[in-house]
Amino acid sequence: MHGTLSKMKSSLCPESSTVDYQLPVGESLLALNPLIGKPLKMTFTGNIFCDACGKKTKKSYSQGHCFPCMKKLARCDMCIMKPETCHYDAGTCREPEWGDSFCMVPHYVYLSNTSGLKVGITRHTQLPTRWIDQGATQALPIFKVKTRKLSGLVEIALAELVADKTNWRAMLKGDNKDIDLIAEAKRLIPEIEANLEELTGTFGSDAIERLDEDLVNISYPVTQHPTKISSHNFDKEPVVEGTLLGIKGQYLMFDTGVINIRKFTSYEITVDA
Repeated sequence: MHGTLSKMKSSLCPESSTVDYQLPVGESLLALNPLIGKPLKMTFTGNIFCDACGKKTKKSYSQGHCFPCMKKLARCDMCIMKPETCHYDAGTCREPEWGDSFCMVPHYVYLSNTSGLKVGITRHTQLPTRWIDQGATQALPIFKVKTRKLSGLVEIALAELVADKTNWRAMLKGDNKDIDLIAEAKRLIPEIEANLEELTGTFGSDAIERLDEDLVNISYPVTQHPTKISSHNFDKEPVVEGTLLGIKGQYLMFDTGVINIRKFTSYEITVDA
């Protein structure tokens, strides 16, 4: 197979709670779960093509964009990383129509267990994909809010109490223990009541919906977690190969090291499986 990389596609089997992965290579999809335990080789051609305009670029910005697209596209703005800084209401969004469909839509605030307890946010259409991309083994949506900015403001309040980042090395080692997320939600939410009241006073009484959802458990196709993390990097080594031992988050785990597929969006590769 030959083509540009995109982040792995995933689906959660409802019966087994196990994730099924496919690797997009150009217009093709490579089923990855059947390849676990087998040799896999990926060779970077040296070419990178912008994920937005398709032009060749020497360097990838904001996960697969050329420099001009990175500067002009709303999806590359700082508010994507820090949703509480959304400036749509100020009329300064780079792409208002894109903002209508991406930011001014319902979002979830959730608790998850990745490398430990963390809080996160995602669009209403991205569950459970967001949890899988982060390598969460458990997840629980606790609020549904009207906009991306509002989700970021709720997240900030909770981030005073719990982590909002994943320790990716610990996540890949797979040694996180189960957490009673329902109990954690009952403990944390009362701690931010003043914040929630202030936000509903500003954004409306219907801006934040409290949820009573079931816990979601997620299992990953991994035969062996790495005890020591070493990372493959196409910018330093064009050939990544070895026996595929597992997949978690957006990482492929080889007996030779791990690689974050999302980091190399738009890199042109050849795959031999």
